[in-house]
Amino acid sequence: MNLDEARRFLEREFPQATCVVEAIGPGTATVAQPIGYQHLRPGDTVSGPTMMMLADCAAFFAILGKYGKVALAVTTGFNINFLRKPAADRSVVADCNLLKAGKRLVVCEIHLYSDGLQEPVAHATATYSIPPS
Repeated sequence: MNLDEARRFLEREFPQATCVVEAIGPGTATVAQPIGYQHLRPGDTVSGPTMMMLADCAAFFAILGKYGKVALAVTTGFNINFLRKPAADRSVVADCNLLKAGKRLVVCEIHLYSDGLQEPVAHATATYSIPPS
């Protein structure tokens, strides 16, 4: 799946999504979430659910980059560590790499950053189940 296909897939299958697929490769993906008022929590920081959604989305597209259109791949495990306060005035960017890509299970590692800054704001891991073909 190339970048244009990934963007069309996101638009068609998840029309409610507000994230943007920035890059996709065989087992990698970069997804960004522009941050608006609806993504903030008290203290002017990006909410945990926003960052979790973004990490999960990046994992999903890294899987699509490896396996193709497996729309029914589902998250079976997810863990996130919030490392520092994200910038409220910048997009959050998630970079995902597949650590293990088996026939039925995939383990992903995701790093989240405030756009343009080097220090990660969160680190996540996700496990996905791939449906039988």
